[in-house]
Amino acid sequence: MPGRGWRAGLGWGLAVVVPLAFLTAFFVWPVAEIVGRGFVADGRLDLGGFADVFSRPRTWRVVGQTLAQAALGTAGAVLLGVPGAYLLHRCRFPGRGALRAFVTVPFVLPTVVVGVAFRSLLVDGGLLGGLGLDGTFTAIVLALVFFNYAVVVRTVGGMWERLDPRAEQAARALGASPWRVLRTVTLPALGPAIASAASLVFLFCATAFGTVLVLGGRRYGTVETEIWIQTTQFLDLRAAAVLSVVQLVVVVAALSVAGRARARTERALALGAPAATAHRVRLRDPLDAVAVVVTALTVAGLLALPLLNLVVRSLRTPRGWGLDNYAALAVPQDTLAVSAWQAAGTSVRTAVDATMIALVVGGLVALVVSRRPRRAAARRAVAGLDALFMLPLGVSAVTVGFGFLVSMDAPLGLPVDLRTSPVLVAVAQAVVAVPLVVRTVLPVLRAVDPRQREVAATLGASPGRVLRTVDLAVALRAVGLALGFAFAASLGEFGATSFLARPQEPTLPVVIFRLLGRPGAENYGAALAASVLLAALTAGVVAVCERLRRPGIGGAW
Repeated sequence: MPGRGWRAGLGWGLAVVVPLAFLTAFFVWPVAEIVGRGFVADGRLDLGGFADVFSRPRTWRVVGQTLAQAALGTAGAVLLGVPGAYLLHRCRFPGRGALRAFVTVPFVLPTVVVGVAFRSLLVDGGLLGGLGLDGTFTAIVLALVFFNYAVVVRTVGGMWERLDPRAEQAARALGASPWRVLRTVTLPALGPAIASAASLVFLFCATAFGTVLVLGGRRYGTVETEIWIQTTQFLDLRAAAVLSVVQLVVVVAALSVAGRARARTERALALGAPAATAHRVRLRDPLDAVAVVVTALTVAGLLALPLLNLVVRSLRTPRGWGLDNYAALAVPQDTLAVSAWQAAGTSVRTAVDATMIALVVGGLVALVVSRRPRRAAARRAVAGLDALFMLPLGVSAVTVGFGFLVSMDAPLGLPVDLRTSPVLVAVAQAVVAVPLVVRTVLPVLRAVDPRQREVAATLGASPGRVLRTVDLAVALRAVGLALGFAFAASLGEFGATSFLARPQEPTLPVVIFRLLGRPGAENYGAALAASVLLAALTAGVVAVCERLRRPGIGGAW
């Protein structure tokens, strides 16, 4: 029917235009302003800023530290995460579901909380204070591995549990040892998933902000923290813009590698190998034994210990053990304008707003990208849209916040300064959360058999009804999962928020960082208690999300 086709075309057009308008206004434009400040001076092209910034020894030291800690953090996460992926996705044992949920928690913990957790463990008086790791490069790398371990486990494990077991069984039947099967059959098949996970982890490590700022300060800074320092302490916006451009180049390269690896993974899964059946853990099997030992040490020593120590240290006060630090959260500390509880309320309200924005924008993108157009040009356009909306996943949140700071004083020539609006914080958090929504919902929508839509249309269903009864019905649980992850990410976002939050309405991560920067045991104790509060909020959200996850779908990021 002509009218029905016209309405369907209009609907799909809006589904493309609305996300593109959002991305252009609140990501492309602010980032372009940053790039412009690095390349343009007085209305003309001027690359002198690059020469000036890269003539400074500090710049090369920061770039070197960024690449070194990203490389080491990636190597550590992959080496520890692959055994974890095997144990949690190819083996069965009591409590596997709970353990899967637990290893996911660090990834969505606010970066400030991760930094505080490790610092409380390594400072003098901490459980591992005698090792002398406080404020060291090693502490930063360990925290980055802690934060990104789940990325490798979920990405590699999501593919591992779908591998056809017959190739491994055939190799063993021909006399190959378990190690040789792993080396010659399994790992090559997992290559795309491992490459995808490694490139994403490298990206997250290279753009880490809150964790590095808390643990390394200015001594072990990264490009990300240097942008913040140049902006907030030295007021050198041009140097910050140059560093943002450099970081964009690294981000685009890493996202390109991740996208190609993810495409190879999806093609491999689309070949139709039957899903593997998980087996019970057999400690006599050398692979199972190694996986159990490595995963147990990682979970207990790297994941659980910092979090447990954070809770214990939050209960220690100058007068002994008690809840004084938690009681102090109800009172503004030092020169703060609000209490931690008030900041927590601001964080929740802002995260709700950001989640709703991210869910609408990300859901529309996932819906459009999940289509399989017949024409090659349309397929390339869909792939380009997918890649475009992945950029905020890797582009520094500090760069986004900095871009808002320099571009929203009079947007489009309007006589209004949006930088003073609390809505801008929610928008910045939504920009960061949109890729998480897309990556969570998209695999589910792509799993829908196109023939279901064709049958529904043949039976007379309108395009809108087909979407409601086929796509949305299947994606409902994924939407709930995406909502939870977006909320958790927004709740703990610190990079962009540190630029945009108003002094009278700071979020909880901002309050924690300010408390850490003030002397006194009371401020430090309140920071620990506030970190536990923020960690409990995000962990609770993740626990609900994990129960909403549809088995066999959405295991990869």
